[in-house]
Amino acid sequence: MSTSTDLASLLTTSSTLRWLGAYEITDDPARVDLDVVHGFLARESYWRRGVSRERVATAVRMSLPLSVHLATATPTMVGFARVVTDTVTHAWLDDVFVLREHRRRGIAGALVEAALAHPAVVDASLQLLLTADAHDLYARYGFRPFPDPEALMTRS
Repeated sequence: MSTSTDLASLLTTSSTLRWLGAYEITDDPARVDLDVVHGFLARESYWRRGVSRERVATAVRMSLPLSVHLATATPTMVGFARVVTDTVTHAWLDDVFVLREHRRRGIAGALVEAALAHPAVVDASLQLLLTADAHDLYARYGFRPFPDPEALMTRS
C-alpha cells in the first residue's frame, strides 16, 4: 500500500501559504474571486484576452489556484496564479497577475515563491511557464529560456 499523498489532498490544502505585510497568499479555491480573475484575463492580459468566464472557471477548477487577498481592498482579491501539475514530472505556472493598484510591492514575487514552494509543485522535475514581458521576475526564481526551443512544440 502506498503511503504517498494523493493529488487531491495536495491541491485542496485550503490554507494560508504566507503573508506579505497585510497581503495574504492562500491556496483555498473557495477564496478565488472568479469575477476578478475573468475580468483581468479577458480585458487586461495579453495572453487570455477575450477568454470566456466559463473557460476561466474550468481552468481554475482544474488547477492549483493561489490568490492574494487584502482585507481592506475592494475587491479583496488583488492577485492570482494557478499551477497545472501532476506533482512529480511537471508543473506549469500560469495566469500570474497582480491588479495594477497593488503592483510594485513584491506581491508577484511572493506569489511565485508560494507557488514554487507548494507541496504540489516543489518536487516536480520540470517547472515551466510562458511569458512575453516578465523574464526578469521569473529569472529571480530560477527560470531560464528553454534549453532547446526547437524541442518545445504547440498545437492550436
